[in-house]
Amino acid sequence: MVMPNLYGDIMSDLSSGLIGGLGLTPSGNMGAKVAIFEAVHGSAPDIAGKGLANPTALLLSSCMMLRHMQLNEYADKIESAVLSTIASGPENRTGDLRGTASTSHFTDAVISKL
Repeated sequence: MVMPNLYGDIMSDLSSGLIGGLGLTPSGNMGAKVAIFEAVHGSAPDIAGKGLANPTALLLSSCMMLRHMQLNEYADKIESAVLSTIASGPENRTGDLRGTASTSHFTDAVISKL
């Protein structure tokens, strides 16, 4: 969908529940000359440095960036590793996905699948 940023924010918040919440939702803002890719959820300062954050949204945002740069092969590999890690069981999922993994454990699990 193409729309102004305000409406995009509203739509992303409403539709993020379809994929599991804001912690999983990637985002891209593309203009004529500049594109910015980020996690929808923001910086989450309340859990910063505690190993609780789910890096999925940031990783999937990087996949969007790679696809925007026509680097689809790399985006596909990262996306597959992320989704495979989530599907592999609660020991590799962060707490927001009913798992027990820390941020670094989740990231290590993704890296091992690349």
